[in-house]
Amino acid sequence: MNFSRISWDEAAMLIQQHGREHIHIVDVRDERSFDDAHVEGALHLDGSSIAEFIEHADKAMPVLVYCYHGNTSQGAASYLVERGFIEAYSIDGGFEEYR
Repeated sequence: MNFSRISWDEAAMLIQQHGREHIHIVDVRDERSFDDAHVEGALHLDGSSIAEFIEHADKAMPVLVYCYHGNTSQGAASYLVERGFIEAYSIDGGFEEYR
């Protein structure tokens, strides 16, 4: 199992298909950037919060990961797959594309 790279349009379709309450949206940018602006319903994950997220999150729910431009999110999505998440997606273009 591996993560997939998707566009924001594809991410929006997944959110619509599953519903916001049945999908994890994860922001792996720095905390200040997250506090300034983020996708509605997104969780901020960093080195200090990821272990708790992995322990408590429903791994059967899809997880959408974004960063600044779509590079760091690939590593994060891969890591989540390694930790048991069934569907992990890295969003190409990151938050800059979303904006």
